[in-house]
Amino acid sequence: MLQVPRWSSPIDGQILEAKRQILDAPTVENDTELYSPLFRNVSMFKRSYELMEKMLKVYVYKEGEPPVFHQPPLGGIYASEGWFMKQMESSRRFVVDDPGQANLFYMPFSSSRLRFELYVPGSHGHRNLVEYLRSYVGTIARKYPFWNRTGGADHFLAACHDWAADETAKAMGNTIRALCNADLTEGFELGKDVSLPETNVPFGAGKDPQRYLGGRPSKKRPFLAFFAGQMHGYIRPILLQHWENKHPDMKISGPLPRSGGGAAAAAGGRRRKRKTAAAYVQYMRSSRYCICPRGYEVNSPRVVEAIVHGCIPVIIADGFVPPFFEVLDWEAFAVVLAEAEVPRLREVLAGIPRKKFLSLQAGVREVRKHFLWNQRPARYDLFHMILHSVWLNRVLGFHAR
Repeated sequence: MLQVPRWSSPIDGQILEAKRQILDAPTVENDTELYSPLFRNVSMFKRSYELMEKMLKVYVYKEGEPPVFHQPPLGGIYASEGWFMKQMESSRRFVVDDPGQANLFYMPFSSSRLRFELYVPGSHGHRNLVEYLRSYVGTIARKYPFWNRTGGADHFLAACHDWAADETAKAMGNTIRALCNADLTEGFELGKDVSLPETNVPFGAGKDPQRYLGGRPSKKRPFLAFFAGQMHGYIRPILLQHWENKHPDMKISGPLPRSGGGAAAAAGGRRRKRKTAAAYVQYMRSSRYCICPRGYEVNSPRVVEAIVHGCIPVIIADGFVPPFFEVLDWEAFAVVLAEAEVPRLREVLAGIPRKKFLSLQAGVREVRKHFLWNQRPARYDLFHMILHSVWLNRVLGFHAR
């Protein structure tokens, strides 16, 4: 998508210069911070990232009332939008007080809180949620000139709820949207939108999103593949039909029983739930491949869960755009399987040569740092990778008159 401003600004020249430098990036060899096999073009990524650190200036709109705006949820399966909002709003490196200096504008709303606060149960629609966002856009468009200059093309948002793709398309269609539901069949636009990783940060983790990490070495992973979960959507029942209780090295099942192993981390009604979570994590830590089938939507927190536990993700979701697809080569650390290939799952995984398996496992180890939230953002971590994808799409999609 070409972002053509309605009137020129000095910012346009900066963006065009960044674009030129990225496309003419010097060759990178033996970089000590980046594992080259993970990237489609490590030289372009490194140059783009360095330019982001040097040039990117973000204005965060102060408009919008909590809890939908400026009050991010930091736990649960929608935690990505919360952690990104928290770290974006508090950034001293990228955020500027003068919107005239900005080359990107952040709209800090929570799609999960929007749903929780405004959805009318039983209404079977969310028109009022769309109108709420349209009203917000109208407010900033009347107060500032920046939305009208580009039609919102230099604005961005991060939204993880399943409904966000439809809601933002109707209310904020030209924006760069970082979406967990990155589905090509539901309006996700390559080159404009960004696939937001869905990270399930346990509520019990408090302020430490990395509390539950780690995994066993490959020689101590007895299971070929693991999946456990609710029967959401149409693929998971097919997965169980073909593979539940079929092979001892394939741990494929519905939800794990609440009597699963692990020490209780809390008293009362949460004890059994935490035992189940501990058992789930142990299976991930003990498996070579973790199956990540779509549910009702294409996205799943299992993709990131697999990576952080050292398990090679097997993505089964036609139309899904994996996170950071514009820079990462997912074939270097994951297996992507067409939905129609579920009956051949074991054949495919067991048929991967040992050398390829070790390469994938090395890729998972190296890519993990790009999928971690830190209490304070660190170079190349999840916060910076999301922001970089927004920056890169803004720069490479920009076209001056």
